[in-house]
Amino acid sequence: MDAQPSTPDLAAIKERQQKAWSVGDYSKIGVIFVIIAETLCESMDIRSGRRVLDVATGHGNAALAAARRFCEVVGIDYVPDLLEVGRKRAAAEGLVVDFRVGDAEEIPFPDASFDYVLSTLGAMFAPDQEKAASELLRVCKPGGKIGMANFTPDGFARELGKLAAKYQQPPPPPGLKPPFLWGTEGRLRELLGDEVSSLEVQRRAFFFRYPSPRFYVELSRVHVGFMREVLEGLDASKQDALLGEWEDLVHRFNRSGDETMVMPSDYLEVVATRRRVP
Repeated sequence: MDAQPSTPDLAAIKERQQKAWSVGDYSKIGVIFVIIAETLCESMDIRSGRRVLDVATGHGNAALAAARRFCEVVGIDYVPDLLEVGRKRAAAEGLVVDFRVGDAEEIPFPDASFDYVLSTLGAMFAPDQEKAASELLRVCKPGGKIGMANFTPDGFARELGKLAAKYQQPPPPPGLKPPFLWGTEGRLRELLGDEVSSLEVQRRAFFFRYPSPRFYVELSRVHVGFMREVLEGLDASKQDALLGEWEDLVHRFNRSGDETMVMPSDYLEVVATRRRVP
C-alpha cells in the first residue's frame, strides 16, 4: 500500500515558532522594515479616524505607521516582549496604539471590527494558512481593506529559509506549506477567494543595508530567533558551516560593489477589498 501523506502538527509548529521569536531581540532587525509598512499604508490610502488592526505586529511597524495617520489602532502578536518594544516606540513618538497579545489564527475580535487589517511580514508565517486568511477576512468590515507585505518565493528571504531548513534539528515536518506561498498571486487568490471583490498586488524590492555581510550575519545570528534556534541545535563544526553558507548567500545577493551590504529581498505588496454584503 502507498504511504499516506503525513499531516504536520500545526499547534506544535506554532509553539516552536513562538519560542523562537521570543529569543534575542528581533526589533533590532525588524526596525529596518519600517519603509515597507509606510509604503503599504500609502498604497491602501488609509484614512484618518478609521479602525486599524495590525496582525502579527511584532514591535509595531505597521501599527505605528497607521497611528501616524491618526487612526484608531490595535496591534496583536504572540510575543509579549516584542509588544513591549512597540509600546515604548509609541510612547517615544507620542502615538496611541493598543498593543495586545493575540494570535493570527485566532484573532480576539468580533466579526467586521476593523476598516483596515494589515500584516507586514507577519501573518505569512502562521502554520495554518487557511485559518490565518479566514481570520483576516473575518475581522475586516465589508468594503474594508486587507493589506499585506509578504516575501516572495524567489528572493533572499526564501533562500535563507531553505538554508535554515537544511540544518534544522529536528528537520521541518513534511507537508507544511511554505510561508513564501503568500508572496504569490495564485496562492493569495486561493486563500482569499470570493471573499474579496478586488485583489491588487505589486512586487517591490526591499534593500538590506549594513556595513558588511559579516556585520549582518553576526547581528542576525543573535537577534533573528529562528536562525538562533537552528544554530543552538548544532555542534561547533556545523555552526561554522551554517554561518559560512549564510555569509556566502549574502555575498551572492549583495549588489553594493564594495565592502558594504546592499542586498535586495523582494516582497509582494497586497491590497484586497473585502466583498460587501449583498
